[in-house]
Amino acid sequence: EMSEMSERSKQNVAHGLAWSYYIGYLKIVLPRVKKSMEEFSRANPNVLACRETWKLHILVPLSCDVYDDLEKADSNIQYLTDLTETTLTRAGTKRRVYKHSLYAIRDEDNKLWHCAVEYATPLQSLYAMSQDECAALSREDRLEQAKLFYRTLEEILKGSKECAGTYRLIVYEESGKAETHFLSRDILWHLHQQRQEEYTMYEGNQPHNLSTTLSSTELNLQISESDLPQPLRSDCL
Repeated sequence: EMSEMSERSKQNVAHGLAWSYYIGYLKIVLPRVKKSMEEFSRANPNVLACRETWKLHILVPLSCDVYDDLEKADSNIQYLTDLTETTLTRAGTKRRVYKHSLYAIRDEDNKLWHCAVEYATPLQSLYAMSQDECAALSREDRLEQAKLFYRTLEEILKGSKECAGTYRLIVYEESGKAETHFLSRDILWHLHQQRQEEYTMYEGNQPHNLSTTLSSTELNLQISESDLPQPLRSDCL
């Protein structure tokens, strides 16, 4: 009965997606990110100048609107190259390939900033569910699930020793206005913050309350207690 209630209220959708994303993907690729960045930097010493940005920048749009081509999302974002591939045998698939793409982000002064960036792919599933009548996931439900996905993923990664210092979550909520370069500005804000953090640490000081997870746009990520994942077994109560 509790399982059916949980399924009807969709309380475990985002929680399950976040854990699956971490176990099945991030826990595999994130510990290898810095090595890939180091290899690329040795061959291209002038591209990745700031070591603090040698992370995988994960985009988390609360609208769940995910572009397959980042260059179409924002013309100031241009694909540069792929980092070194990781090849593993997983779940019966021989030589499964994991790789990340490096992008050049153009700022208002026409300067190029480089970073590895990609969307959190489970958000595509949330968006698809909201478009499928069988899933019965409303737009409001989708927003709440996206917020819960982000908060769950953030907590998982904070507790992961293997992934420490290898990622940057960029959560954002698009405004109703059509802003051509909203995404590139948001990414650049995070790159600037990381560069400032690197300089601050180099000087031997602690960063001054710099946000490591939120962009300059203030987001309301409040989720009611009833929306949090609930245990499926009665003996857990």
